[in-house]
Amino acid sequence: MKVSELCAMIQDSMRSGRYPTETEAQKKLAGLVQVSSKGSDDSLDSQGIAIEVRVQDLYVATNYAPNIRHLPGVIEADALDSFRMLCRKLERVESGGSSNVQIKRRHRQ
Repeated sequence: MKVSELCAMIQDSMRSGRYPTETEAQKKLAGLVQVSSKGSDDSLDSQGIAIEVRVQDLYVATNYAPNIRHLPGVIEADALDSFRMLCRKLERVESGGSSNVQIKRRHRQ
């Protein structure tokens, strides 16, 4: 299996609701999640696996340690954790809570 295929599978599973959501916000944002490979090689045996999980303007990039074989389930769990973290951050930003992250909104004209 290629890293890009794994990312597409994880993204499709999140969008289709196969993973349990903890809040209504997560359920809504699941349709917007993007999971993509940002590494230089598409092999799971690669030295440079990097995965990006993005929701709207926020994203988490995870780089995996070289010289270790990474199991698809570990990458899947990391992507799901990243998605949930991004949802919590977006909920705080939307509710006006304190945040160290500034989000620039693009307005349609």
